[in-house]
Amino acid sequence: MIPLFWLLISLTLYCYFAYPLLLWMTAKLRPNPVLKGICEPSVSVVLSVWNEEDVMERKIKNLLTLDYPKEKMEIWIGSDGSTDRTNSIVEAFRDERIHLVERAARLGKMATLNELVSRARNEIIIFCDARQTFAPDAVKELVGNFADSKIGCVSGELIFQKEKKAGATAQGLNLYWNYEKLLREMESQIHSMLGATGAVYAIRRDLFEPIPSHIVLDDMFVPLKIIQKGSRAVWDETAKAYDEIADSPREEHRRKVRTLFGNYQIFGLFPDLFNPLKSPVAIQLVSHKFLRVLVPFFMIAVFILNWMICRGHGAPCPYQILFGAQILFYAMAILGALSRHQKYGILALIAKVCYIPYVFCLLNFSALAGFFQIISGGQDVKWKKARK
Repeated sequence: MIPLFWLLISLTLYCYFAYPLLLWMTAKLRPNPVLKGICEPSVSVVLSVWNEEDVMERKIKNLLTLDYPKEKMEIWIGSDGSTDRTNSIVEAFRDERIHLVERAARLGKMATLNELVSRARNEIIIFCDARQTFAPDAVKELVGNFADSKIGCVSGELIFQKEKKAGATAQGLNLYWNYEKLLREMESQIHSMLGATGAVYAIRRDLFEPIPSHIVLDDMFVPLKIIQKGSRAVWDETAKAYDEIADSPREEHRRKVRTLFGNYQIFGLFPDLFNPLKSPVAIQLVSHKFLRVLVPFFMIAVFILNWMICRGHGAPCPYQILFGAQILFYAMAILGALSRHQKYGILALIAKVCYIPYVFCLLNFSALAGFFQIISGGQDVKWKKARK
């Protein structure tokens, strides 16, 4: 019982702390830099939308004003059964670069993306979402990486612009996202990141394979397919897109459940990438993705094991201190949830102290929910819009 207790604690600490340290050391000792250069290949921007009338005009204007040669860019917008003004907004733009594909019924984002890529004529495909906006030079920075023939996929950086009075959820998620970006950057310095940022990433068109319709994470399936073919998928922080982070636990829970559900799908589709004898990203997949979805189960088991060990020790012992520390941690998470919107006074101080335990537990609870959805088959491939 005690060896298992310490094994689970060690795996959790490895996942969040030792693995980033291992990445950093490997990147320093054995760097694998991208030979980025100046190049301007023809690009096709593809965008799958559903009922995006509130952001559609802004998105198109943003794409049309990017710092990239007009004659080398086309924009394909797939409207997946939109019932609002999305289609009419797109049609109002009289620009030969814009192509609208309308679907009468919703078939899902992946089916729409597959059709858009099949219609695209250019050598680089750029994927994006409707809500986020690109920096003027984002496309130039993305495609510069394709000067290196080994690069098959490039992800840009999504920057969350926090509101001045952002609550604990937004603060915690911003901290978590910065942590994730650091991991992706270091993984890219070694070989490849494991997932792109869906709001801003690009691939070589000839490396694209149709995405299965039941998949919910194109930004993980597509890069891993490209890695499987022998190319690299890298991160480039100079290619920027902008968004506002959600300050809603319910919204973040829903998004994270979908993401973790998608991770479980991916594990079943790429078993060969877990083989360290054949895969350049096997250690990353196990350490960054697989162990991460197991952490909530580790947390539950550690709590139960700690309680059972304490029952077997009559006198005060170190395990009772550890059990007390766990109770304190979860109590802080509850306090963080209850005080997350407070801006002033003692509750604001509590929110500031407790937001990390709160968001950590929120994310792991979402991972647990994602597991139960995968075994019940309860996730809908027709996405719901995320709003700040």
